[in-house]
Amino acid sequence: MKVPNSLRTVDSEAAIVRTVEYDDGTVIAVDFGTAVADVSVDTVGSTAIVVTGGDQLEFELPPEASDVTARNGVLTITE
Repeated sequence: MKVPNSLRTVDSEAAIVRTVEYDDGTVIAVDFGTAVADVSVDTVGSTAIVVTGGDQLEFELPPEASDVTARNGVLTITE
């Protein structure tokens, strides 16, 4: 599963983007760090909308994505 382009540019804003491959699938994790108190995510069709404080980020989910969650400042996309 590839990291969506708009999530790649989040890295320049002090977020850490990692892709971890397991035997049964892939996980993309975006850690927004301690500077962001709250992260929420909503999906509309194949589009994910992430809100971090006053900022909003929208991106198309990879076709393989089966779950998208936000918890403790970390956005997780699971295959």
